[in-house]
Amino acid sequence: MNHLTNKIAIVTGGARGIGKAIVIKLASLGCAVAFNYSKSKVEALALQQAIENKEVRCEASCVDIKDFHAVKEWITRVRESFGGVDILINNAGIIVDKALMLMGEDDWRGVVDTNLHGMFNASRACIVPMMKQKCGHIINISSVSGIIGLPRQTNYSASKGGMNAFTKALAKEVAAYNIRVNAVAPGFIETEILAGFNEEQKRQIVEMIPLGRIGSPEDVANCVKFLLSENAEYITGQIIQVDGGLAIR
Repeated sequence: MNHLTNKIAIVTGGARGIGKAIVIKLASLGCAVAFNYSKSKVEALALQQAIENKEVRCEASCVDIKDFHAVKEWITRVRESFGGVDILINNAGIIVDKALMLMGEDDWRGVVDTNLHGMFNASRACIVPMMKQKCGHIINISSVSGIIGLPRQTNYSASKGGMNAFTKALAKEVAAYNIRVNAVAPGFIETEILAGFNEEQKRQIVEMIPLGRIGSPEDVANCVKFLLSENAEYITGQIIQVDGGLAIR
């Protein structure tokens, strides 16, 4: 039996893109999965139904990841309904690219509140139950932008850089409780964010990537699978780049 069978996983921002791929991957490994969404109700309910059709428990909930109390109530409800929480994937995030000289306060706060505060909200709600049971996994979906910094992404880079530092600090804090905390830092991934790029722009992106292709959401989900596996039991506090070599330093 897969060691993840019947484990309970929570994924933030699970309706689309990378989050959706992770939800599908976890369900395929036998995890019961609860995920939240913000605006993607149709996609979220369709994903929930598709997973339930495979006789795996799944629950989609509309929850504002920026709202501390709403997130706490959601995760408490999931724990009571599902019987606990073993895995937290902090995936929810937004991008609002803009030069700093043109960036408004809302552009800054929206990104930081969603990406950084949202991660805190979900982690805070899960960490005590994980400590009490003396096991758990937290994986934060970061970005190479938080490692190397990218122009017109001061808000996004700051939020993901903070996520990386949070990952390392929390990993040290809870290691004695058998809780592993890691982050996955994708590069350019074929999601809705790239949908607005024309072919010439995509060609230029591919030229920057040593492996010569844009990544897929499944590439990220496969890294999450590895970090949750028995093969990664001695790995914590790491930021693993899934970027085709884009941010090699």
